[in-house]
Amino acid sequence: MTEQWLDEIKWTEDGLVPVISQEAGTGKILMFAWMNRESFKLTVQTGHAVYWSRSRKKLWHKGEESGNQQVIKDIRIDCDNDVVLISVEQKGGIACHTGRHSCFFKKLEQDQWEPVEPVIKDPKDIYHK
Repeated sequence: MTEQWLDEIKWTEDGLVPVISQEAGTGKILMFAWMNRESFKLTVQTGHAVYWSRSRKKLWHKGEESGNQQVIKDIRIDCDNDVVLISVEQKGGIACHTGRHSCFFKKLEQDQWEPVEPVIKDPKDIYHK
């Protein structure tokens, strides 16, 4: 299988590309993360989102600990070939490590960031490490 499609991506100097994860059906933005070539290939091959963790410096199979995997429905790239948008089915309804549906749960209200989405499941009950 040729990897020309990977060569068309404008990778950062670190070999990464920003990825926006959007819920299929609702269009809600769930999270933002990074992929490198290996994680992108694995995402395409497995049909599940695999990201690159910059803090841990390793591949991160979304849901590997929590079970809240992201099943790929569609993959797109923007007009500059430097941002990826993936449409996913969010298993378990939780995309955020805080136990919320979306990582974008804070809203600016009168100069303060206020949580506007509830915790669906306590992270202590999700992550057992």
